[in-house]
Amino acid sequence: MRNINNKAVLEVVPPQQQSEESISSMMRKILEQVGEDPSREGLIRTPDRAEKALRFLTSGYEVDIDQFVNGALFTHECDEMVVVRDIEFYSMCEHHLLPFFGTVHVAYLPNEKVIGLSKIPRIVDAFARRLQLQERLTQQIADTIKRVLEPSGVGVICEARHFCMMMRGVEKQHSGTITSAMLGDFRDRKETRDEFLSLVSNRNHRFA
Repeated sequence: MRNINNKAVLEVVPPQQQSEESISSMMRKILEQVGEDPSREGLIRTPDRAEKALRFLTSGYEVDIDQFVNGALFTHECDEMVVVRDIEFYSMCEHHLLPFFGTVHVAYLPNEKVIGLSKIPRIVDAFARRLQLQERLTQQIADTIKRVLEPSGVGVICEARHFCMMMRGVEKQHSGTITSAMLGDFRDRKETRDEFLSLVSNRNHRFA
């Protein structure tokens, strides 16, 4: 506010725009910091490619799960277990920004509603394409199936290998990690849990 001829005049000053560096420009700096020349032939377009790849690998943050699930829920009198197994996924460890990958097995006990089968892998991808922990990924998938379907129970098993253990650190090439989340009847009823574990561990199944 300024005084002009003894009159108060309110000035509206537009906020200064904050300059945001692109992922691509920051990647060029990273290449320089590791001792590379980002202007050489093989690296000229690498920062742009890296930005595009990173945006795809973290595209799960932009997914509206309720939107793509809507219209794929169906009323159906069914109380038998539904299992979608061997759903491949690729994710990024939030600690080292290195990949981890594997398969997810999802089961639920319907309670008057079923979901289009293709939506279950899409739910897996929505959470896998983020900076993640395997433990959190497993729980988020289970919690989402429970929230969307309101089933009698949900079971999720995730099997993965982590490049942060294979390429660096302990450098163990053949170790794997298994996590699980059991909700409702899968947690409370041993026979339900055992049926699920038997179905996903049977490698003689014709889909294996």
